[in-house]
Amino acid sequence: MVRFLRPLIRGTTYTRLLHLWVPMLVVSVWALIDDTTLWVPAAVLVPIGFIPAVRTGEGVQARLLLTPDPEDSAFSVAPSATWRDRMRTVVWLELRMLLGVLTTGACVWLPIVSVELVRLALGYRIDDIPVLRDAATHWAYALLAPLPLLGLYGAVLGLGALATAGARTFLGPSAAERLAALEERTEQLLERTRIARELHDSIGHALTVAVVQAGAARTANSPEFTDRALTAIEETGRAALEDLERVLGVLRETERPLSARPTLADADRLLESARASGATVDAEVTGPVETLPGPVSREGYRILQEALTNVLRHAGTVPARVRVAVADGALTLEVCNALLDGRADPGRGSGLRGIRERAALLGGHAHTGPDGAGDWRVRVELPTG
Repeated sequence: MVRFLRPLIRGTTYTRLLHLWVPMLVVSVWALIDDTTLWVPAAVLVPIGFIPAVRTGEGVQARLLLTPDPEDSAFSVAPSATWRDRMRTVVWLELRMLLGVLTTGACVWLPIVSVELVRLALGYRIDDIPVLRDAATHWAYALLAPLPLLGLYGAVLGLGALATAGARTFLGPSAAERLAALEERTEQLLERTRIARELHDSIGHALTVAVVQAGAARTANSPEFTDRALTAIEETGRAALEDLERVLGVLRETERPLSARPTLADADRLLESARASGATVDAEVTGPVETLPGPVSREGYRILQEALTNVLRHAGTVPARVRVAVADGALTLEVCNALLDGRADPGRGSGLRGIRERAALLGGHAHTGPDGAGDWRVRVELPTG
C-alpha cells in the first residue's frame, strides 16, 4: 500500500501534471472566444512548431518539469537545426495538447463523478451526468465513490509517464547533436590525456635535473660547483612551478588560451637547463621556428623536453646533439646522445610512448632507438601545414 501511494509524495508527479496543464491555458482562453472551433489552437501549433527557438523552450520545460533531474540529457535544448527537428517539434506540440486535453478532462470530470455518487447515496437526484440521471438513490453508491478517484490517480500517473516518453522521443537529441556530444566527450578525454602528459613532461624534467644536479654536487666536493648546482635546481624548479600553474589553469579555466603554454621559441630554457645539469648540449636551430603553427610549436617543445629528460635520466651528463629544423613544410626534431657502455636503456617510463603519441596526433612520425653508431637517437618529423 505504501509503495502504491508513494507517487503522491513525489514532486515529479505534480510537475508533470503542471506541464500537461500549461497548453490548456491557451485552449481555455480560446474557448471563451469561440467554443465551437476548439480545433483552432491545435492548427496554430503547426506553424509555431517550425520556429527553431520553440524546440529550445520545450526542451527546457521538459527538463525542469518531466524528470527529477533538471540536467537530464535525454531532452535537447538546442534550436531546431533541420526540418526533421522542426517536424518532431510540431508532432510533440500536438501530442502535448492531446495529452493535456485528456488530463484536464480526467482532473475535472472524475472528481465530479465521485462527488455525484456520494450525493446519489445521500438521496439527491443527479441531473448533470447522463449516466446517473435516471439512477435510483441508494446508499451503495457511496461504495463506488472512490473508484473515480482511483481512476484519476492512474490517469495522472499514466498520462505523465506517457508525456515523458513522448518528450524523450520527439525532443531527444538528433543524430547530429549526439555526434557533437560524442565529439565533445572525446575532446574532454583528449584534454585529460594532454594534461597528464604536460605534468609528466614538465615535472619529470624538473625532477630529473634536480636529481642529476644533487648527485653531481655531492660527488664533486666543490663549493663552486655546488653553488651552480643549487642555482640550476632553483631555476628548474621555478620553471616547473610555472608549467604546473599553466596546467592547473587549464583545469580551473576551460577557456584559458593555449597561447599561455610554452613553445619552441622558449627552447633556450630547456637547453640551458640541460647544460646547467652538467651535460654538454650542442644545439642547432634552423628555419623560421617562430612562424610554426601553435599546436606544432607547443607539442614540439614538449617532445624536445621529454627527449632531453631521457638523456639526463638514462645517460647522465653525456654530450648530446640537438637539431631543430623547419623546412619544406615540416618540423624536424633530433636529439642524439652517447649510450652508456654502448647499451640501449630506454627506461621503464612512458616518455618515449608519449613522444610517439604526440607525433601521431599531429600526423607526424617519431623514431627512437640506437642509430647503429653507438648513439641513442630520437627523431621526430611533424608536418607544419
